[in-house]
Amino acid sequence: MTEYADPTADIARRVAAAAHSVDGVVALDGGPFGEIATYVPGERVSGVRLSSEFGELHIVTDLRRNLRTVAEEVRAAAESLTGLPFVVTVADVRIDLPDDKGSAQNKGSAQMEER
Repeated sequence: MTEYADPTADIARRVAAAAHSVDGVVALDGGPFGEIATYVPGERVSGVRLSSEFGELHIVTDLRRNLRTVAEEVRAAAESLTGLPFVVTVADVRIDLPDDKGSAQNKGSAQMEER
């Protein structure tokens, strides 16, 4: 059986990587029910939704950076990569501070529970 590369999956993965590379992006957020995602055979790219006309990204940001600046940098990165207009939603914020052992620990979140 011959496998083929799904261009949608490749684009979604590249958009996710570009978003993660922006300073201040902690994670991508798939929504409470995983509805913000690109579904391809055998895989789900969470936090990235693509259509033929536009894209959508839901991000979790570090509260120590300006939220609008982070969202704008993510939007610009995704649009330059795909040529599509993107809507970026800041789904949650975190303040990651070092704990006693020197590793980052989430000290604040706008959400009530961990996913």
